[in-house]
Amino acid sequence: MEFGLSQEQIALQDSVNRFLDEKIPLERVRKYAENAEDNGLDIWSGLTELGIPALLIPEEYGGVGLGSLEAAIVAECLGRRTTPGPFLSTAILATKALILAGSEKQKELFLPKIADGSLIGAAAISETTGARRNAGISCKNNELTGRSLFAMDIENAQHILVVDRDNRLYFVERDARGVDITILPQVDRTRSLAEITYTKAPCELLASSENSDIVSQVVDLGRVIIAADSLGASQEMLDQAVAYAMQREQFNRVIASFQAVKHLCAEMAAEVEPSRSLVWYAAHALEDLPEEAHLMACHTKAHLAEVGQFVGKTSTMVHGGMGFTDLLGLHYWFKRLGYNRQILGSPESIREDAAVAQGL
Repeated sequence: MEFGLSQEQIALQDSVNRFLDEKIPLERVRKYAENAEDNGLDIWSGLTELGIPALLIPEEYGGVGLGSLEAAIVAECLGRRTTPGPFLSTAILATKALILAGSEKQKELFLPKIADGSLIGAAAISETTGARRNAGISCKNNELTGRSLFAMDIENAQHILVVDRDNRLYFVERDARGVDITILPQVDRTRSLAEITYTKAPCELLASSENSDIVSQVVDLGRVIIAADSLGASQEMLDQAVAYAMQREQFNRVIASFQAVKHLCAEMAAEVEPSRSLVWYAAHALEDLPEEAHLMACHTKAHLAEVGQFVGKTSTMVHGGMGFTDLLGLHYWFKRLGYNRQILGSPESIREDAAVAQGL
């Protein structure tokens, strides 16, 4: 049995990498991260032309009709370039929620707009993986009251995907009455987080979201996509460490010839390379092996969080003092890995989810 990417999937990967190499160099990422006035819409517009927001959307709604594995392939590419943009919240979480839980009318209204880039969504669903500081939402008479923490990709969003205490999903207009948004400070400036307070804010219930398993499926997909993003960031940090070691000289020798540096790079490669098949299998399981999907999503997100932490630390060590400089920009990947580690569940909490699911 051969498990690998098809020619079509490799072509998708190549086209996204070519676009990112040309349009999203490190200087573009730095400009976005350092300039509060830069909304990054040109980046999302370029990705929209490639059909990235439409990946999971069925063809009858203007989408491409691909699956979770293709989304994971794209996420890995985006992670390698620390690409800013609402891929996770819009193309993954909001889209999957609409496909699974939306009525036909809701699908016809929202999915074509996501596909053509005219609708950007935020995702306020962190409470499904553990509410903090008494955060949580309740709904009465089609109005939301409460608070969401760590809402993702609020910048540029017109609608917010919200989950309440009963695991029901809603769409809320960002500019609706009773919606108050506070941007939260964080280390990864390529993506935004927010605290959102709702005071009798009008909302639209996704028709079938009272089935609690739907929220679990949305979160599982999000976890796999985050793991794929971490894989891409880890691979890039490894590649940069090897390239630096091959050209940095000490005692008239490149440091790549030193046994200690060789061991550091080999250990990173030994962690990163097996993780790729793990991410691919987890993405494959989401649609083709539903009985394994939840556990694979948990284990993959938890494992890639640990791999990312190890590679981020070790790559910085290989670079020495240069690893801490803004000139090199290694910190963008390091911080992205830190963000990915915590969002939608830390490794510890996700492993607890997996244990509970297995009756342990």
